[in-house]
Amino acid sequence: MGRYIIRRIGQMIPIVFGVMLITFILFNMVGGSPALAILGRHVSPQALEEFDEVRGFNKPLIFGWWSGTRAYDAETDFERHAGPWRAVEDVEHQEAEDREPAHIRVPEGEHAIPLEFSPRAETGFRWVIEYRLAPDGSAALLYDAESDEIDDERVEQREELAPSARWTRARIPFESGETPGELNMRLVVEEGAPLEIRAMEMQRRANHPLDSQFTFYIFQTFKGDLGYSESANQPIARMIREGIGPSLMLTVPIFLIGLIVSISVALLCAFYRNTWIDRMLVVIAVALMSINYLVWIVVGQYLAAYRWGWFPVWGFESWIYLILPISIGVLSGLGIDVRFYRTVMLDEMYKEYVRTAFAKGVGKRTVLFKHVLKNAMITVATNVVIAIPFLYTGSLLLESFFGIPGLGYMAINAIMSSDVDVIRAIVLIGAILFVVANLLTDICYALVDPRVQLK
Repeated sequence: MGRYIIRRIGQMIPIVFGVMLITFILFNMVGGSPALAILGRHVSPQALEEFDEVRGFNKPLIFGWWSGTRAYDAETDFERHAGPWRAVEDVEHQEAEDREPAHIRVPEGEHAIPLEFSPRAETGFRWVIEYRLAPDGSAALLYDAESDEIDDERVEQREELAPSARWTRARIPFESGETPGELNMRLVVEEGAPLEIRAMEMQRRANHPLDSQFTFYIFQTFKGDLGYSESANQPIARMIREGIGPSLMLTVPIFLIGLIVSISVALLCAFYRNTWIDRMLVVIAVALMSINYLVWIVVGQYLAAYRWGWFPVWGFESWIYLILPISIGVLSGLGIDVRFYRTVMLDEMYKEYVRTAFAKGVGKRTVLFKHVLKNAMITVATNVVIAIPFLYTGSLLLESFFGIPGLGYMAINAIMSSDVDVIRAIVLIGAILFVVANLLTDICYALVDPRVQLK
């Protein structure tokens, strides 16, 4: 068994890595910019850039040398307007006509490139420009750069744009100064005006191809740093440590009580199968399944807490506050569990070994508890162990309606406030626990059934 466990743990490593990759893609690629989702669209580009810098969102996504920067308006595509170039004198915006794409026309002269803020100091950047210039034209990018010959002095650097009658793409690298504000980017058009620009983007150079958001996320997670919650203004790891206790105090009793009661009722149904007791219990189970979970909560709060005053309506000050939500959790899930375990028990009751035991004169109770229950434990163990990872996340509705400060309550607040880091951390931990639960399931198979061998 030891070798099997070690081998399965080795197989879990790529699975966990794949889970991290999937959660990263879902929350970073599909979800859009986390900075915009958390800070909003009315925040300055520099504040968004600083947010990305702290959390590693200004790096390449998974692999690569270059990533975008907000120092130049990244959404400038000239489809509708000239973007930041509207503030530059004499620059005209040309709308799309026939096969001619939308673009801007930069007239002859020297024009300051409209940056949102001074780029990060001592960092490599590049311009990616899609432009068109008359064959006899002359245009260039000018900026201040450190001198290779004179120390502590900056000289003007010039990068020419090659003339082209067709739309062409140029990539022009440059270095920022030692301190922010030293960079002075200008676009000069000397001949062959106007210079027509179809697209323009400023990109930041990474330290190496693996210096990416995904690598940053992996190392951050392995260090136990699950991120920082902007809505709660505290580390997410601390929030999870504080919230997992109330969640387990709620979900573990619901899980254990529901498991014991449902298996007991299922055995009772199997013992009295095809009698009025069995049919009555099935009808009750179906009725419990038919009632919506939210109805249980609303009715329980109104009658047992508000109208009759048996329990507190809201809060988490002592174990008394947990009695009502635990009771609602057990009752709401009892119908499904009874139907499931009843089916499992009846499947065992109609097998050959049970008929053989009855033919030999073995008593009904002995067959039920010594043989049927024992052989049904593989299915029971599967259902039980797979449910364990979901205990840590708590109950979203119960915690929200009863004011229990668990992980479910935290997840609801994170969804309402678009706190992506909190949601991602909860999903990641739940996925890892689910992988571990699969290993525990196989081990439980070998423990409850001697015929199962782990190889």
